[in-house]
Amino acid sequence: MDAHDVLPVTLPAAVREALLAPLVDHHCHGVRREELARARYEMLITESGSPAPPGTTHFDTPLGVAIRRWCAPVLGLDPHAPPPVYLARRAELGAEANRRLLHAAGVVAFLVDGSGGRELLSAAEMGRLGGAAADEIVRLEDVEEEVAGSDRTAVGYIQALEELVAVRAARAVGLKSVVARRHGLGFDPSRPTRGAVIAAAGRRLAEPKEPLDDPVLLRHLLWTATDVARERGLPLQLHTGYGDPDADLRRSDPALATAFVRALRPSGVPVILLHCYPFHRQAAHLASVFPHVHVDVGLALTYTAAGSAAIIGELLELVPFHKLMFGSGGQGVAEMCHLGALYFRQGLARALAARLAQGEWSTADAARVAYMIGSGNARRVYRL
Repeated sequence: MDAHDVLPVTLPAAVREALLAPLVDHHCHGVRREELARARYEMLITESGSPAPPGTTHFDTPLGVAIRRWCAPVLGLDPHAPPPVYLARRAELGAEANRRLLHAAGVVAFLVDGSGGRELLSAAEMGRLGGAAADEIVRLEDVEEEVAGSDRTAVGYIQALEELVAVRAARAVGLKSVVARRHGLGFDPSRPTRGAVIAAAGRRLAEPKEPLDDPVLLRHLLWTATDVARERGLPLQLHTGYGDPDADLRRSDPALATAFVRALRPSGVPVILLHCYPFHRQAAHLASVFPHVHVDVGLALTYTAAGSAAIIGELLELVPFHKLMFGSGGQGVAEMCHLGALYFRQGLARALAARLAQGEWSTADAARVAYMIGSGNARRVYRL
């Protein structure tokens, strides 16, 4: 990456070097492997789940403008190329567009949520295209749905779930739950009784093709995963805050997970609160008071684009610097991974420049924090 283009402020050489160092993207998804028509592409650059109103476009968003400004040059176009020109060039390049965008992100390791099916690049493919290492994060709800879809009894469900979570965890670097989307984070944190799980499993197996939303089985899944994570030294990711329109944003405030976070503390399992925005200050508080809690703001940096510096600045008001990680949250299109890295670097650069200008931090402080957040914290927590 060219420091003159990427970093928007003047910084000491040591801090610039730290900001431009390769990142560990600790939370992203695979990108689509097929050629994308404009309508499909626009649906992948919004969380709304709906087409833009007639006469408008999802390029009329902070993310849409950012794609035209920063991704167009990566594909060999002038900055601010019009959407039709950009998409035509993207189609012309084919898979090479994904390669260029992922490689230009400056990522040394992608940790990839393995859900989504064959239409998405696998973790290994993401790594090859991005010129990086890659490992998988196991989405727990996908594992449960595989167990529920097999022919077994309610008692057999419990054993099969334990076994399959352990098998998947053996080749992963972390586990993840989207319980916030399914039931919200303010759930009873206690481990459910075996009898309650058997009864709930009986109901579940009667409708195995439905997404898991039973609160007893969701809790059982989380505690099953906690047991495996403790044995294998893996962290547990929890999706919070910003997300798809099917989720109730009020129920995904990470502060609602306080009881569960507290209950997990004796296990020693690291908990990573993903996305967090617009509740990033609450997440920073949890990270400051619980030794096993870590945070990122993921997709918020990409979707807010030029506004991302304010979010990072607010996080740094309270979060312990060894608790904050970079994760692009990229999904669907490689532009998301590229822009996540770019706006992370830009936002952190502005925050560090302000502290340096005030004499609050030394150059060594700023460089050390940039390295920790960009890669060091993820290497430690995920044992990379």
